[in-house]
Amino acid sequence: MPKHKTKSDLPQKPCVLCSRPFTWRRKWARVWDEVKYCSDRCRSDARRQTIGHEQQSPQTTGISRGQTSR
Repeated sequence: MPKHKTKSDLPQKPCVLCSRPFTWRRKWARVWDEVKYCSDRCRSDARRQTIGHEQQSPQTTGISRGQTSR
């Protein structure tokens, strides 16, 4: 009978957002290379941050509110 793997034997990698290490899960077996975040919270926070940056793009182009580019 084969030995069971303990949690410490499973691969780990750090979360892109919070840098906490998280462990491989069976449901991630096919997409382990694509998994970036340790939780739904980190994934949704990352989306909020990217959406916030997209909304600020007119300010970074030098056009303030109320002005139009000519």
